[in-house]
Amino acid sequence: MPETYASVASFSQIGGLVMFLVGFLCVLVYALLPSSKNKFDAAARMPLRED
Repeated sequence: MPETYASVASFSQIGGLVMFLVGFLCVLVYALLPSSKNKFDAAARMPLRED
């Protein structure tokens, strides 16, 4: 079965959307994990430190 441009474009658009959503959900879960709170708090205080 020969692939047409439309079918390849549709498959790549759907694949890109799925990959984007999976990546977004991974970042969201990482940001909301309780174990990440200390890292984010330290990063938030970094500009205020006087070395």
